[in-house]
Amino acid sequence: MSDEFDATEYPFIFFPVGLNLKGRRCVVIGEDREAREKAAALEDVGALVERIAKPEAVREEDVRDAFLVVSTPQDEGLSARLRTLADRHRFLYSAIDQPRHGFVAMQAIAKAGPVRIAVSTGGVSPRVGAAFRAALQSALDATFVRFIECLNAQRERNRRELTESEERRGAMRGAAEGFEVEISLKYPDWFDERG
Repeated sequence: MSDEFDATEYPFIFFPVGLNLKGRRCVVIGEDREAREKAAALEDVGALVERIAKPEAVREEDVRDAFLVVSTPQDEGLSARLRTLADRHRFLYSAIDQPRHGFVAMQAIAKAGPVRIAVSTGGVSPRVGAAFRAALQSALDATFVRFIECLNAQRERNRRELTESEERRGAMRGAAEGFEVEISLKYPDWFDERG
């Protein structure tokens, strides 16, 4: 199997990025479970979230000054209109399960304390992304959170006590020395890894 990846074989490839949404206005459109979950996830990171449950009620002024708009209805007309508004008003736009309209892809997120690990399959298989998220979430237990808290305390001490940035970086690399992650994968019976 080749390690080379041919992006032309897939219709949409998204660049993974983390956003600092604290204090930023985000609009979530939809009344389904996914809309509620996306709104809660955005609030969890400090975004100022506005929900519009009824997609037919969306007006241009509702999204004009948004930083991010997430729309969950599978409505081609709405998604195309929101994309036009996103281009006009320069907000980030995620059209859930309609990547041809949006240019932000939401990812499956495992979280523990301040740590967020995002997984994306590029829209190929949300089930595979959910399996990764669940496995990661189970590994990010209370011990891991305590470890991250200890690293953060060490980082703050280093800022106070060490004057050189390279010295601080070296101290943090040393503090994380010995931390390891093991991953194993199990494939379905129908899958032939040679093909």
